[in-house]
Amino acid sequence: QVQPVESGGGLVQAGGSLRLSCTVSGRALSRYGVGWFRQAPEKEREVVAAISWNGANTYYEDSVKGRFTISRDNAKNTVYLQMNSLKPEDTAVYYCAAGYTTSGVLVLTTANRYNSWGQGTQVTVSS
Repeated sequence: QVQPVESGGGLVQAGGSLRLSCTVSGRALSRYGVGWFRQAPEKEREVVAAISWNGANTYYEDSVKGRFTISRDNAKNTVYLQMNSLKPEDTAVYYCAAGYTTSGVLVLTTANRYNSWGQGTQVTVSS
C-alpha cells in the first residue's frame, strides 16, 4: 500500500504563497489518484483539490479556484499543491491522500475513495 507524506506547511501572511509536497512511498498496486484535503479547528474535513493519475484532470473546491494549483510528477512519486494569494480562512491542517483506481483519467473527489492518508501539515495564514 502507498503511504503519502506531506511537507511544506508553515506560517505565512495573507496574500503570500506556500507550496505543499506530497511524496508517496511504498509499492503502488495500481494507478492512484491523489487529493488534498484540509481541516480547520471545529470544522469538517473538506476536499481542496484532486488530480487524476495522468495529471490531466483536476478538481478544485470553489474557494480555492484560481489560487491553488495541483500537479503531479509520477516519476518522483510526488504531488504538489501550489497555494497563492492565501487567506486566513485557508488556515488548516492539510492532508494528502491516495486512492487506487484503474482509471488514468478519473479524479477522486470524495474522502471515501481514498485509501491512504498522510499525517498532515499545518498551514497558518495570518492577517
